[in-house]
Amino acid sequence: MDSPDTVVVGVRAVTPDEVVHVARSNAHVRLSVAAMAAMAESRARIEALAQEARPVYGVSTGFGALATRHIPPGLRAQLQRSLIRSHAAGSGPEVEREVVRALMLLRLSTLATGRTGARPEVARTYARMLSVGITPVVPEFGSLGCSGDLAPLAHVALAATGEGTVRDAAGELRPAADALAAAGIDPLVLAEKEGLALINGTDGMLGMLVLASADLRGLLRVADIAAAMSVEALLGTDRVFAPDLQALRPHPGQAVAAANMTRVLAGSGIVASHATPDCPIVQDAYSLRCAPQVAGAVRDTLAHAEQVASRELASAVDNPVVTLDGRVESNGNFHGAPVAYVLDFLAIAVADLASASERRTDRFLDKARNHGLPPFLADDPGVDSGHMIAQYTQAAIVAELKRLAVPASVDSIPSSAMQEDHVSMGWSAARKLRRALDGLTRVLAIEVLTAARALDLRAPLEPAQATAAVRDAIRDRIPGPGPDRHLAPEIEAVVELAADGSLVAAAERVAGPLG
Repeated sequence: MDSPDTVVVGVRAVTPDEVVHVARSNAHVRLSVAAMAAMAESRARIEALAQEARPVYGVSTGFGALATRHIPPGLRAQLQRSLIRSHAAGSGPEVEREVVRALMLLRLSTLATGRTGARPEVARTYARMLSVGITPVVPEFGSLGCSGDLAPLAHVALAATGEGTVRDAAGELRPAADALAAAGIDPLVLAEKEGLALINGTDGMLGMLVLASADLRGLLRVADIAAAMSVEALLGTDRVFAPDLQALRPHPGQAVAAANMTRVLAGSGIVASHATPDCPIVQDAYSLRCAPQVAGAVRDTLAHAEQVASRELASAVDNPVVTLDGRVESNGNFHGAPVAYVLDFLAIAVADLASASERRTDRFLDKARNHGLPPFLADDPGVDSGHMIAQYTQAAIVAELKRLAVPASVDSIPSSAMQEDHVSMGWSAARKLRRALDGLTRVLAIEVLTAARALDLRAPLEPAQATAAVRDAIRDRIPGPGPDRHLAPEIEAVVELAADGSLVAAAERVAGPLG
């Protein structure tokens, strides 16, 4: 029986949770018996075609615009080796370990379907590399997101053949040949079709989409908590989040966000203190009142992206592909458009969610709009600046997020002598989404840090139990209001609490699981 730390890759699709588990938790990987059988069956078909006189793309021809050349049997091993060497042409900084592990698992998943024609030993090598923690060094730049993430996947394949550079389980840089030898893994010698099978996939952009989706789902809960704390500390009302009002506009994500905020604000003494007929505040600002509409739209966008990811996870992306009835057919399934579009869509949603958060923070700092709090929440305004520059930091990040929201998928630069004349740029869309999520985490952390300070300044009024729990989690790391301190380390401390789930856990201990 496999341990919980082992992911079994078979002819079925791997799940998003399995991708995250392998990418981030160093789970081991094993191939199922059914997968090995499926690969052996399709491999027999490729080997039969290799003996025929007629040219078959990827088996007995060159690649891309060079597909018109017929390659004789004696040069076919060199053909595959040359393909990997020439396509491992990336440049720039290393891609993160979790991204490389995700794309390796996803390429392995496609191999395991038996639709690529690769030998079982090719898949076994990838599974063993993942299990022992050998991670090929993959440069950031090189993929156009069409014909697959060619350069990133080629760097992985190069390492599997014993060339290039890897990081071992301890994170040390080593020549691939040395790391494979130390793990008892024989370098691959690629046969017909196998070079293409290892590089013709959307695995890099898909892996980053799966990881980003998991991160954003957690950050949406942080966003609801942050918005609730801001509504509370800015003397807003929770009446606008009532279920019957939300049901008048039945977007599912909006209902979830409103329900979260209502639960987090339950029992707030601060909210109750001004819930009277003589309260002069008639309506809250949009960034407060419409928080569920914005966060809800992000949730619904994320749900669409996750649906696209689930379809892609169930795909066997290669060209040519071995069909279920044994044909070997060229196709265009490697085009990254479906994944690229949702990656760009998520970057737009992330930028807007952060923009609303920054607006709420700014309200805290303006004496004309914060309903009785000191300017900039400063201890001694004029001597102290309080959170004035924390909002500057938010504004700088939000401006960057707006730049990152410019779609990559609307661009296309033809390549391969115009044979590959329309490309998706999905890899680029994925890279900028990762940067955007880091920015969103920081913007939300600053809002939570500011709102927690404002809650303290509302004393002796008591916050809700859930918002107080979040405030207390921050106070375990950071003192309460007082004269100005070095603010950057305090921001970073709350960024960590937002990223690792601590803020959500604090709220959920009181309010129960949030949606």
